[in-house]
Amino acid sequence: MVHFIGAGPGDPELLTIKGKKLIDQADVIIYAGSLVNKEVLSGAREDARIYNSATMTLEEVLEVMEEAEKKGQDVARVHTGDPAIFGAHREQMDALDRMGIEYDVIPGVSSFLATAAALRKEYTLPGVSQTVILTRMEGRTPMPPKEKLQDLARHNSTMIIFLSVGMMDELTETLRKEYREDTPVAVVYKASWEDQKIVLGNLTNIAAKVKEAGITKTALTVVGDFLGDEYELSRLYDKTFTHEFRKAKE
Repeated sequence: MVHFIGAGPGDPELLTIKGKKLIDQADVIIYAGSLVNKEVLSGAREDARIYNSATMTLEEVLEVMEEAEKKGQDVARVHTGDPAIFGAHREQMDALDRMGIEYDVIPGVSSFLATAAALRKEYTLPGVSQTVILTRMEGRTPMPPKEKLQDLARHNSTMIIFLSVGMMDELTETLRKEYREDTPVAVVYKASWEDQKIVLGNLTNIAAKVKEAGITKTALTVVGDFLGDEYELSRLYDKTFTHEFRKAKE
C-alpha cells in the first residue's frame, strides 16, 4: 500500500504522529527532497529503500511504487506541508487507481499555517477579513481563467501567495492596483525551520526588503490587514452574546 504523507512545513516535530509511524515502518520511502526536511526520515528502518523524488520523473516514481506493490511492501510517499496544496499528488493517485494499487492520504501541517504561527497572527479577524485566498503568481505554469492575481486581489481579503517570492516586484505592482499601498505584507522564509526569517513591510517597500534579505525561494508572502492591530472582538466569547453552549450575561 502507498501512504501519501504530509510531512509538515519543516520542523520535524510538526509531523503528525500517524505520519511518523508510517514513515518509520515503511519498506520504501519516496520523499520530496527539495523541500522536505530530511530529519523527518530520521526514524526510518535501516533497510528501507529511500528515493529522492526531486531527481525523478512521475513515471519513475510510479515504477518504484509498482515494484513495491508486487513485493507486498508499504510505501511512504512523503510530501512537504500538506500534499493537497500545490502537492502534485492527484496525478499520482489517479495513476495508482488505474494500476489497481491501494493508497491513502495522511494530512499534514501546511506552510501557510506555520507562517501564521511564526507571525503570531490570525488570518480571519472579525471586521477585517473572513476569507483566505491561497494562490500563486503566474509563471511557467499558467493560471486558469479568472484566477489572475489581480482578479483575486479585488476581494481585498487575506491573501497567501505561494511559489512567488522570486517575483516580488511584479507581485507588489499587481497588488497595488487593488489593495491600498500601505497594506501590510509579510514574507516568511522556511517557516518553522531553524533558519526561518521574517520580513515585514507593506506593498510599497516589501520587495526591496526581501531583496535585501536575500530571499529568493522557499518563502510565503501574506498580504492583508489581518497583519494590523485593528479588529473587532469575536462574538464567540462576548458576554452579551448567546449561543448553543452559553447564555448572555447582563
